Amino acid sequence: MRTIKLGSSSLEVPVVAVGCMRINTLDGKEAEHFVRSAMEIGANFFDHADIYGTGKCEEIFAEAVQMSPQVRENIILQSKCGIRKGMFDFSKEHILNSVDGILQRLKTDYLDVLLLHRPDALVEPEEVAEAFDLLEREGKVRHFGVSNQNPNQIELLKKYVKQPLVANQLQMSITNTTMIDSGINVNMENEAAINRDGSIMDYCRLHDITIQPWSPFQYGFFEGVFLGSDKFPELNAKIDEIAAKYDVSNTTIAIAWLLRHPAQMQPVTGTMNLERLQDCVKASDVHLTRQEWYDIYRAAGNVLP
Repeated sequence: MRTIKLGSSSLEVPVVAVGCMRINTLDGKEAEHFVRSAMEIGANFFDHADIYGTGKCEEIFAEAVQMSPQVRENIILQSKCGIRKGMFDFSKEHILNSVDGILQRLKTDYLDVLLLHRPDALVEPEEVAEAFDLLEREGKVRHFGVSNQNPNQIELLKKYVKQPLVANQLQMSITNTTMIDSGINVNMENEAAINRDGSIMDYCRLHDITIQPWSPFQYGFFEGVFLGSDKFPELNAKIDEIAAKYDVSNTTIAIAWLLRHPAQMQPVTGTMNLERLQDCVKASDVHLTRQEWYDIYRAAGNVLP
């Protein structure tokens, strides 16, 4: 699979990441087959979070991959921390405790990437900086990033945190395009012109932060998958038409649409279906034309000014 540099780091990562939020829906043999097969097709970047299955997903993954020093050298592990029941917590104590738990469950000595999971309104960036310094010094985390943060929230962290923030995990799909809409509709008096995120896409491109789109097949907030949905007939017709041209599935085109953007994003899949993951990986080799990209964008209901 094609690779990119993760943010400003030297870490080479596949352009498609494997999200492990649903790995607890598989039994042991199914999980082992899925993880091993993913690695065989070059999908060796695995995204976790300490809240996925309340930690069970990380444990299942470690068993499935049969974690060992040799295996660890051939995979890239990312996890997230900061979400607690009824609140967010970026305190030094919680970050350090969370990482220790993550490492124990994943049966590894280090994470390649740690993301702060959503913004914490009570964040004290000095504490985050202390936690990051300690984790880096002890070799427990090699790279750091955030999720769902806007430019000023990142700037606040950067005032104190010395490590580069290499990734920002943000919700995005063909039907969730607010990061794109406001940039196209600048200075317009319409709904699409509302800047909801402080131009986070442009900010990430300017500061070499890789955007990791999550829920790349969902519409709304986990309201359902747009592929095959009767709520999006025009969109599905256009995707199917383009899929037929490239002799790939509609899943492949949905991911290829994200990869076509020059921001060099790294979509995070959530499927535990191996065939569908293979279709996602195939998007690495599909380069949509500018016309096809805009045709899909407009078919999703977006109107150009």
